[in-house]
Amino acid sequence: MSAPVRVVLVDDHRLVRAGLRAVIDAEADLEVVGEAADGSEVEAVVARTAPDVVLMDLSMPVVDGIEATRSLRSTGHRAAVVVLTSFAESNRVAAALEAGAVGYLLKDSEPRDVVVAVRAAAAGHAPIDPRVARVLLPSTGGGDGGPALSPRERQVLALVATGMANKQIGRALGITERTVKVHLGNVFRHIGVGDRTSAALWARDHGIT
Repeated sequence: MSAPVRVVLVDDHRLVRAGLRAVIDAEADLEVVGEAADGSEVEAVVARTAPDVVLMDLSMPVVDGIEATRSLRSTGHRAAVVVLTSFAESNRVAAALEAGAVGYLLKDSEPRDVVVAVRAAAAGHAPIDPRVARVLLPSTGGGDGGPALSPRERQVLALVATGMANKQIGRALGITERTVKVHLGNVFRHIGVGDRTSAALWARDHGIT
């Protein structure tokens, strides 16, 4: 039998952490190995416990979850960060993903959804609440995307502009990573760029964000 997925909980509310611990520890293949009450504590807890997944709140009093996530990525920690927050504004979502989070859940999610997300993140996937994915998507009309881009290509381009990886985009849109790559290749040809950075800049210049 494989070892349980090791999880660290980061939230400034003790009651939230206690509830998450109860949900996660009830699963035979998951184990809470540490907790932090603020982003300033995360790096030390992760270094001590070597988790597979970090469930990260965003709003904390000293160091917020975005900065804590960025710090973990910059120091080489390999734990997958899944944001668990009450906020679904597009700027917060984009900032968290750009900082290195692989997933984004809302605190009113069902307990089962949190469990599934932890397993998915540990397996290398990108669990993103569908409600969160929708706030990142552009409308299919308006803007200056040009008639050559299909609605789906516009959606893929918009998510690229937020910093999401192909796997995360596929999860958000309910399509395979391979299909994302096909759409992205079409986008590159249509707008005349050769890489993701140029595509993201083009998207922002043309209002596809």
